[in-house]
Amino acid sequence: MIVRTLSLLAAATGLAACSGMGMGGSGNTYSQASLPDAVKVPSGHKVAMETKGTGTITYECRAKANSPGDHEWTFIGPDARLADRTGRQVGKYYGPPATWESADGSKLTGTQVSTAPNGSTNIPYQLVKGNPATGPGAMQGVTYIQRVATMGGTAPAMTCEAAKAGQKQVVNYSADYIFYRAM
Repeated sequence: MIVRTLSLLAAATGLAACSGMGMGGSGNTYSQASLPDAVKVPSGHKVAMETKGTGTITYECRAKANSPGDHEWTFIGPDARLADRTGRQVGKYYGPPATWESADGSKLTGTQVSTAPNGSTNIPYQLVKGNPATGPGAMQGVTYIQRVATMGGTAPAMTCEAAKAGQKQVVNYSADYIFYRAM
């Protein structure tokens, strides 16, 4: 009887912890405690939704600015599917400009505030200040977007030289996008 009661309590606690996840979730379901200070959302904001982005980033081999004769892989833009914590698609992320769009049609762009490294093979953590959303829906009132739990997405390892100028390479990546609203 005690074991059964404890099992039921554990199950209820697990369900309660998951209830605020995904588009339209409420409460502070995401902890910033382990993130570098540079990408922490300022106090006075709460988690509005959590999504998992899975997709690609396109890079193009271009001449390096202010370095004649040198070339580098230049970030062109992302194309990712945004899913809630159950795996259901709830939006998309694309650019340029960087745009987060909900399945309900609301969308927003943002301005990068800062980044912080997350290893040599992963794109960095990122903090973005949201611009006012267009269209009614889930993106209305979003003030900040955090990119965390990044995997992959860095520029191609192959060389970028004058002979390859204009060539594009697409790399896979995933990241969690945490959306915040002012309290």
